Amino acid sequence: MLVTGSEILVPARAGKYGVGAFNTNNMEITQAIIHTAEKLRSPVIVQMSEGAIKYGGQDLANIVIDLAKRATVPVALHLDHGSSYASAMKAISMGFTSVMIDASHHPYDENVAETAKVVEAAHALGVSVEAELGRLGGIEEHVVVDEKDAFLTDPDEAVDFVNQTGVDYLAIAIGTSHGAYKGKGRPFIDQARIQKIGSMIDIPLVAHGSSGVPADIVQRFRDSGGEIGDAAGIADDDLREACKHGIAKVNVDTDLRLACTVGIREVLKANPKEFDPRKVFGKAREVMSSIVEHKMGVLGSIGKA
Repeated sequence: MLVTGSEILVPARAGKYGVGAFNTNNMEITQAIIHTAEKLRSPVIVQMSEGAIKYGGQDLANIVIDLAKRATVPVALHLDHGSSYASAMKAISMGFTSVMIDASHHPYDENVAETAKVVEAAHALGVSVEAELGRLGGIEEHVVVDEKDAFLTDPDEAVDFVNQTGVDYLAIAIGTSHGAYKGKGRPFIDQARIQKIGSMIDIPLVAHGSSGVPADIVQRFRDSGGEIGDAAGIADDDLREACKHGIAKVNVDTDLRLACTVGIREVLKANPKEFDPRKVFGKAREVMSSIVEHKMGVLGSIGKA
């Protein structure tokens, strides 16, 4: 069933579990996400970035919406990192049930004003809204933040921001980062900051840049001919702990990109003569499904639909 983000995330926050918000760019990724959610009886959020909208447009949105409406578990279609009011309104006109306005790169007052404007319009149309406070490092499509420009979310500022904007869920900077390169070793996640913010505001909190970048997938990528540096991800234990204290939406993109490419590379390496796209993308879908299943287990959303 196609629902708003709030219908999924409010129960998650209350139940102290997380819901995966997985980015999609084509039919096979969407199927891996929603079919796995159906199999595991888990609520799920399918995200499209502005880049995905440019790539797949209304056609891709319609695939998500159709699968969501036919699913027997709650599914939301969410705009990831909407860069403007116009972008959010475009997504809503396409059938999105949840949108993000990311004005975190603007001064605080501008972030408040832009977010409040989107909230007012989206709520009038029955759509829930995410915003971001603080800045994550790393790279995700048009979002590029050097680590020296990243900063963690201030708890007091978070309270003021939510009160002024009326936003439905808030992405906070707590040590995660976008992309496959999250520093050397295990990234430090500021659990104390999550707990403090979670104790001060009662809306669902969001963790961006939360791919695990599994070592086995990275190795399979290399073994099948891919080149990648010392990729690192967010530890499962850190996500489990974060979900106990307010993190309800957990964004995952890099893991699915890696898994998709691993599936394709492995088929073509094993059989260089293969040119049947069903066999190539079918394997990619299987690998991505395993990633989605693992993440849902980590976040505790299995059986919550």
